[in-house]
Amino acid sequence: MSRGHHIFFEEGTKRGRKFDKLKNSDLDDHREEEAGDRCIITHRRSSNIASASDSEIYNPAAPKYDASNSLMVLEDRCPFEPSTSNSPFSKSPWSCHMSPRPHDPSSTDASGNALLGMLVRKEGPIYSMAATGDLLYTGSDSKNIRVWKNHQEFSEFKADSGLVKAIAIAGRRVFTGHKDGGIRVWKMSKKNESVYKRVGTLPTMGDYIKSSMKPKKYAEVRHHHSVVWIKHYDAISCLSLSEDGSLLYSASWDKTFKVWRISDSKCLESVTAHDNDVNSLVAGFDGLVFTGSADGTIKVWRREIQGKGTKHFFSQTLLKQECAVTALAINPKSTIVYSGSSDGLVNYWERESSLSHGGVLKSHRLAVLCIATAGDLVFSGSADLVICVWKRTSAGEHTCLSVFTGHTGPIKCLAVEKDMESKSSEEQRWILYSGGLDESVRVWKLSEQAPNNIVQYNQQHNSTTGAPILSSALSFSTRGRSSPVIR
Repeated sequence: MSRGHHIFFEEGTKRGRKFDKLKNSDLDDHREEEAGDRCIITHRRSSNIASASDSEIYNPAAPKYDASNSLMVLEDRCPFEPSTSNSPFSKSPWSCHMSPRPHDPSSTDASGNALLGMLVRKEGPIYSMAATGDLLYTGSDSKNIRVWKNHQEFSEFKADSGLVKAIAIAGRRVFTGHKDGGIRVWKMSKKNESVYKRVGTLPTMGDYIKSSMKPKKYAEVRHHHSVVWIKHYDAISCLSLSEDGSLLYSASWDKTFKVWRISDSKCLESVTAHDNDVNSLVAGFDGLVFTGSADGTIKVWRREIQGKGTKHFFSQTLLKQECAVTALAINPKSTIVYSGSSDGLVNYWERESSLSHGGVLKSHRLAVLCIATAGDLVFSGSADLVICVWKRTSAGEHTCLSVFTGHTGPIKCLAVEKDMESKSSEEQRWILYSGGLDESVRVWKLSEQAPNNIVQYNQQHNSTTGAPILSSALSFSTRGRSSPVIR
């Protein structure tokens, strides 16, 4: 790697200069005031899915988009010309729209990967999503959590408390993290799965009042400004469940992550994890928790049970770099940790006797904003408007299977579930959902057995570590440019 990456630094090691993070990157330059929480429960509505044959981009300023051309070879996926400007906004994905050229539809059939359709609802950019079974939950800056079933709008619930930045599902409970720093808890009705009721907040009102009456329960966050330690005082960036589902982790732009016991909604611990915003967190294998931050680091924390509570200890720093870490994911087999950064790179670490850096997947022009995994596949969504699909082979190499295009705004979130309609027991098929700042959710079908001749890649090796660097055919360097971090 030639971009200032350093693997396995000790905690006290001096870093180089960090890129300044872009403030208010949710395209909203004002901070929302806390509003009274209000639970609105609605029931099934009509379908809002657009078929792959007649779907249109919802942005009226955008040109018509033929969804049959949604799967393209890599040469067609770049909507911009390389920029000579150092400004992160000089080639903003919002400044132009994609204009894909027609291609032979047979290429889609041959690959087995294609766009099924779009879920469209005019209520603002999509910032978060979670899928479980046949249900998909999406969150937007309208403060709605919308529920989709079998690609049809099924239900919704709303809290007037800031845009929905994170969603986590635990059985019949739905946890939502908001820009105001609050976490809301919702529960699906046993009698009617289209009815959701808000059953609490994290922290609970009782715990918050008790803590606010004890001076030792306050933490200083700025000079002469203290807050109750059990509550986030800045936006929630992500939510993650422990392997056994008993703990909920919340990460925030307040530089901390907090640990919640789901059974009684108690905050067990608050950890000041980074020197800058915590952008991503994933609870992984062996009691380890991984956090990625705008300070350019990925840290590993080891969880220990102490009585009825938990204690997290710093274990190691996986990565130190100049650009922000924006996304983290762990593959289903718990053998690989993936990270995305604002420089457009995806790093990965392999779990053997210890975590070792495996290489870099290089295919995006702008910041990687989200990562998801399923089977042997890994998906990366980016501010460059494309989704890259990689497959890890039995030899440990990554091959780029497909590049999905069609979004007219940065891709902010991904979710993936098994294709329940797949009739083959041997073929692994998946349904991928992608949410973007273009106010749409796209639904893709794909197969692990799809031929990998759609996109060619070149393999290089890092001169220092010897780790492979996989580059898509038209990948390019962002050296000298600061990619925008859209949060």
